[in-house]
Amino acid sequence: MKKILLITVIAVTLSSCGRNTMNSGGELVGVRLAAFKESAPYGMVLIKRGSFRMGLSDSDSIWGTQADTKGVSFESFWMDETEITNAKYRQFVYWVRDSIIRTRLADPAYGNNDLFMITEDRYGEPVTPHLDWTRPIPWKRANEDEQRAIESVYFTHPVTGERSLDRLQMIYKYEWYDYTSAALRRNNFDPQLRVRNTDVLANPDEAVMISKDTAYITEDGKIVNETITRPLGSYFDFLNTYIINIYPDETSWINDFKNAYNEPYLRLYFTHPGYNDYPVVGVSWEQANAFCVWRTNLYKENLMNIPAGFEIEPYRLPTEGEWEYAARSGKNENKYPWETDALKDSKDCFMANFKPGDGNYTDDGHLITARVASFLPNEFGLYDMAGNVAEWTASVFTESGPQQMNDINPDLRYNAAKEDPYDMKKKVVRGGSWKDVARFIRSDIRSFEYQNETRSYIGFRCVRTQVGFSESKKGKKK
Repeated sequence: MKKILLITVIAVTLSSCGRNTMNSGGELVGVRLAAFKESAPYGMVLIKRGSFRMGLSDSDSIWGTQADTKGVSFESFWMDETEITNAKYRQFVYWVRDSIIRTRLADPAYGNNDLFMITEDRYGEPVTPHLDWTRPIPWKRANEDEQRAIESVYFTHPVTGERSLDRLQMIYKYEWYDYTSAALRRNNFDPQLRVRNTDVLANPDEAVMISKDTAYITEDGKIVNETITRPLGSYFDFLNTYIINIYPDETSWINDFKNAYNEPYLRLYFTHPGYNDYPVVGVSWEQANAFCVWRTNLYKENLMNIPAGFEIEPYRLPTEGEWEYAARSGKNENKYPWETDALKDSKDCFMANFKPGDGNYTDDGHLITARVASFLPNEFGLYDMAGNVAEWTASVFTESGPQQMNDINPDLRYNAAKEDPYDMKKKVVRGGSWKDVARFIRSDIRSFEYQNETRSYIGFRCVRTQVGFSESKKGKKK
């Protein structure tokens, strides 16, 4: 109350002195904030806000499925026009590699070159130490100590002698603030504000328990990710920390298919330039989320002239609803990303990369994955929304799925704790892949995989909500 009274006194004082900082002439004109219109994200397509009926529109007695649709609506969002490729994911891996190298170049135990670490601002004032990304790594002109720092991230196989990036060192640490949990009324720091019913007397001593994820690395180099539960005490209780190895699982090509000679993919699919523009696979849901955080940070760090306090919408995995809406071009009648139920076009060419027949993968022109955008895009301009690789979504998988979701920006999430049953760690996968028959590449068919699992037929693409610059033609004033 004292704070409110103080503000009132100041306002009256300024008015009595004739100082009008708003220049409004005493009229209600509003306070307009500084605008910052972001440019279209590179390689993304704008999916404009709209609605459709989500879910299976027809029953199928052969597969034992029932028609089950729900009307839903979505805000505008940007979506990658293709799946994330090996080349794009490799940029993430190399960023992690280069951050490790730069850290070691500055480390007295390795390169001992403090120029790679910024400890002061341009005025000589101390700042939190951070890497100087403007200083190039001396790949060709390194001295002996610097060469040792660079070579430390590589691994030479003791038997074959092959030299490659040390996959075990490709560790990415990131933090994620849970805005949704922080906004829940039951998590308010003021007990009086947790309940709106004025007949209920709030108990100021009642503790609110909060769960958060935290992570650390032990002295012997082991990564520990765990969920802790404790009484709510500060905003930091909504800050989650993760440490994850982000290198794709190349062994998935062997483990997914027994009694098959897939060794060339094991050794070459992610590292050979011939596969640069093929979708990355062997990436778990957890790794895909880490990629989205890294991509957001990379974007923020390279933006200039942003108004103070302006928030950038993060890159993220699409919700299950967003994915289906985008794949079906917002049309209820579309079972596939194209407008008919046919799998071939008028020229007798297949519309997607999938398994056309019994043991026959090559009728569509490809054996495994295809180079992204090898087939025509859908009406929204999105490629490979059917087949090629199935795609992770942000949503948790339950049998009832969409029926549990809201009808505005529908989604269903559960941040599984490490000790939760494995069954609670299922995430929705959509689109089907190169190994699936026609039914499973339909845009209205749901599937799942466990969040820490890696497959040679699952990839992902990112989305980003568009805020404030999209107008509906139907609702626009004349």
